[in-house]
Amino acid sequence: MRSGMQALTDSAPIWLPGGNLQTLWAALAARRILGPPVQYRREQWVTPDKDFIDVDWLVNSGTLQTVPPLTGSATMPPLLVLFHGLEGSSASHYSQAFADFARGRSAAFAVAHFRGCGGELNHGPRAYHSGDFEEIDWILKRFRSVHTGPIVAVGVSLGGNALMRWAGEMGSAASSLVAAVASVCAPLDLAAGGHAIGQGFNRLVYTPMFLRTMKPKALRKLAQHPGLFDRQALVGARDLYEFDNVFTAPLHGFAGTDDYWARASAKPHLARIAIAALVLNARNDPFVPASSLPRPDQVARSVTLWQPANGGHVGFPHGGMPGHVLAMPHAVGGWLLDHAL
Repeated sequence: MRSGMQALTDSAPIWLPGGNLQTLWAALAARRILGPPVQYRREQWVTPDKDFIDVDWLVNSGTLQTVPPLTGSATMPPLLVLFHGLEGSSASHYSQAFADFARGRSAAFAVAHFRGCGGELNHGPRAYHSGDFEEIDWILKRFRSVHTGPIVAVGVSLGGNALMRWAGEMGSAASSLVAAVASVCAPLDLAAGGHAIGQGFNRLVYTPMFLRTMKPKALRKLAQHPGLFDRQALVGARDLYEFDNVFTAPLHGFAGTDDYWARASAKPHLARIAIAALVLNARNDPFVPASSLPRPDQVARSVTLWQPANGGHVGFPHGGMPGHVLAMPHAVGGWLLDHAL
């Protein structure tokens, strides 16, 4: 399989044109693994505020204790940590594809679930959001405490924005926890991405898909904590802007959606990143307008921008029908591991 940026600059399959088809087909039908099914071992970590998150470790390439050292190395193998996207999990197509990549490279792999995304509602009067760099910081410190080898991290979509927001916030101090970071299809300008997903085809297809799971989880949160927000306003939310205005923003200390999107966006902080960072965005991503993508003069010298023409939103399908989604994890994961060794 081709690796690096070249694998992503190749044309998408001729039978799968356009960002929407590349997004939907990749998530629903393309192959995500080459070997046996991915298996995880779950741990539940208690957070500093006495809540919890779920962490899934890849086990069929070995646990932290049993992954063999890389050839010629007597040290622990690298650990690849993945932060998922909105309503994602370790079962998402990109999570499984990254797990398959890590298994092939004898690397340890873990998916850190944001609160409430592991299949069980978290306890506290909060959920997760696109700029939650404090949560990222605590999670990476916890990984650092249990893994003595190199650590690299990748964030997908929402998780990518949060990870880059963390890297910008930390500056040079980030190197004490990770060797390199990468974001995949992150809406680094949350306002641009939020407005894009609320219009046209996106509003008809993707917005209902997200709200279908987000609204019931929010209502379960209200049952846990009566009076937390306005139930009728939440039920009546027609897009992510309205949902964030009722739920996400006030629960996490923002004045409203506009304040949340402005303060949580990673794009204004990319110039402050002081570790190796890769920012990958397809220019035909239906969620992230190409006009909103960062330019070289807007990022630190340590930041590498990959902006191929095709890929959709976390799609990057390759090959003949039904295709596969392994080219992106191999390119991004390979870049990360190159910076870990």
